[in-house]
Amino acid sequence: MDSGSIGFVMICAAFVFFMTPGLSYFYGGLVRRKNAVNTMFASVITIGTGIVMWVLFGYSLAFGTDHFGIIGDFSWLGLEGVSKTEPYVEGQQIPNMVFCLFQMMFAVITPALITGAIAGRMRFKSLFFFIVFWSVIVYYPMAHMVWGDGGFLAKIGSVDFAGGNVVHISSGVSALLLCILLGKRYDYARTNYRIHNVPFVAMGAFILLFGWFGFNAGSALAADGLAAHAFVTTAVSSAAGMLSWMLCDVIADKKPTFVGASTGLVAGLVGITPGAGFVPIWAAIIIGFTTSPICFFMISFVKKKLGYDDALDAFGCHGIGGIWGGICTGLFTQASINDIGQGNGLFFGDTKLFLMQIASIGITIVVAVVGTLICYALTKLVSGGNIRVDARTERAGLDRAEHGEAAYPSFTGLD
Repeated sequence: MDSGSIGFVMICAAFVFFMTPGLSYFYGGLVRRKNAVNTMFASVITIGTGIVMWVLFGYSLAFGTDHFGIIGDFSWLGLEGVSKTEPYVEGQQIPNMVFCLFQMMFAVITPALITGAIAGRMRFKSLFFFIVFWSVIVYYPMAHMVWGDGGFLAKIGSVDFAGGNVVHISSGVSALLLCILLGKRYDYARTNYRIHNVPFVAMGAFILLFGWFGFNAGSALAADGLAAHAFVTTAVSSAAGMLSWMLCDVIADKKPTFVGASTGLVAGLVGITPGAGFVPIWAAIIIGFTTSPICFFMISFVKKKLGYDDALDAFGCHGIGGIWGGICTGLFTQASINDIGQGNGLFFGDTKLFLMQIASIGITIVVAVVGTLICYALTKLVSGGNIRVDARTERAGLDRAEHGEAAYPSFTGLD
């Protein structure tokens, strides 16, 4: 055990924790005024569900004794038997309990990402149950397959440094399917939706950036050069993502926007996440600079063409950004940076890693789709078949109807 690494990873876990409140500000600023409380609450409720479930049984299922490379067991219920002095796997410089703490924060924010797709139309009770079911059916198996000892996706030779598959692709694909199952907002085709609080969006993005350094650098699980490398690639990719989204805004609308720059920052972070500790720093510039235009195209053109109502573009940013980041990891991974036995990326002459990255992305999509369908059916069952709010509630806003609160109680004008 290394005390410096223990302290470093625990601080990084605290950084990651703040990402969920940051996400609530980011999402809350993007929606209409009448849904701000509901949208922000939908994000941060995962702090309650995620931490309690993780301690009771989540960590055991995600990282307990391997079964078929897909799931753990119940040997660490209530974190009984999780060592404070021995590592999760041989070679780690931190005890199992610290690893558990760090991974817990990933389990908190991942389901929160889904909530952006269904903003303004899902009953809070139904969303609560969906998050619980999704964590068990989708997130815990994905975490085990990618990062667990004996996990299937790790065995076939794919890599995911900080959550391209586990966090972004799984939540993004689930968000897309859930918004399609729920249906469009009642006035989706007739109304031009306005962002109600641009400073909230920007503040949320910058809090996410702050936490993302812990998210990616902390995934080195040691205070060492690899952590520093992941920190730098994270900063570079986010910066490049911001600049390229601004360029997209200028080309499309003749002027840069603060919301666009903030969204590009997040897109760059998503794109680098799977490869932060594998790709060269110069490649991080390419990844960030290309992720934003791809996400911009999906959000601005493909979504309109296909007609699905991903309200806050959870799929367009996290799903698509995660997929592109996973592909780029297969292109630019360099074994000399982090030699975990999977070889180099396609750009450096090897093909296996690239093919396994494609395979792992496909498997993640399948798990997310099947898991979401199961979670939706279970949620419908426990909600009495009524998952979506009625049209009157949707028109009035979910803040008053679902929570009896308002973000701006003195406001009396039109929304």
